[in-house]
Amino acid sequence: MERLPLANEDKTMSTNLKYLSLGILVFQTTSLVLTMRYSRTLKEEGPRYLSSTAVVVAELLKIMACILLVYKDSKCSLRALNRVLHDEILNKPMETLKLAIPSGIYTLQNNLLYVALSNLDAATYQVTYQLKILTTALFSVSMLSKKLGVYQWLSLVILMTGVAFVQWPSDSQLDSKELSAGSQFVGLMAVLTACFSSGFAGVYFEKILKETKQSVWIRNIQLGFFGSIFGLMGVYIYDGELVSKNGFFQGYNQLTWIVVVLQALGGLVIAAVIKYADNILKGFATSLSIILSTLISYFWLQDFVPTRQFSLSEPSKNCWLEKQCLFPWSHPCNNSYFLIWL
Repeated sequence: MERLPLANEDKTMSTNLKYLSLGILVFQTTSLVLTMRYSRTLKEEGPRYLSSTAVVVAELLKIMACILLVYKDSKCSLRALNRVLHDEILNKPMETLKLAIPSGIYTLQNNLLYVALSNLDAATYQVTYQLKILTTALFSVSMLSKKLGVYQWLSLVILMTGVAFVQWPSDSQLDSKELSAGSQFVGLMAVLTACFSSGFAGVYFEKILKETKQSVWIRNIQLGFFGSIFGLMGVYIYDGELVSKNGFFQGYNQLTWIVVVLQALGGLVIAAVIKYADNILKGFATSLSIILSTLISYFWLQDFVPTRQFSLSEPSKNCWLEKQCLFPWSHPCNNSYFLIWL
């Protein structure tokens, strides 16, 4: 009888953490998209910050955050922390090298998202980027031998229809030309490439997680290590001249650091969602983030005017979410939630 209050307390705590993590996910996703978009389109004197350097800084911050979490799991012992890092990373070089593939793809993806948000409004970006769910499903079937039923495939087709409505040309030819001049096609290609890279890298990472017993924090450190290397290569190749001329942190301001911190903390937030919530609730959290991004993009940034096609896409997405609730194709506590978001 004495265990009942403790069990109820643990259950209540787990429930609170579940909704807290989902709430933070909505805030983090919405804030990252809007601040990144705003920071890339804000007119300021002097050079604009380089997205390639922001990706590198975000990777380094993520490594630092994960090291702190491993330090906490090691009972705040520096000796234990050093032993864990040495045993799990240095003494297992082949396990560490496995993360080079998804890390390189994630680095490319992060740079593509900067390109996409520099050429698309936040709402269109958010909805189009949901195609990563479809690509993740396709790679899950081909790489993990997962089986999807008729309702699951139907729900994915409905989602694709909703995204197609968003990208449908408007009735105004003048507006269409203005959008073309604004490099919307470049942004669309960037976000589509990011969707495919997200699907492949995510499923590949899921396969690694299922085959090993290393913690998510250790895997994030390994990802961040290779991500920093690939990111620095990108800085040298694409922005080497600008960095040598104006410095690595050119154009950095308070808003830029907010973007970098939000991006670095993204993986940590999703890790919490994996532990305390489930895939269905995460889907609703992502949908809520899209709605919030749309409202803020319309009322605050004023860079998005909802069209009839965009309005038609929302019922399609809602129908897709309902089918996911009735016929979920992922089991609870599946690591694919983390990977779909990435």
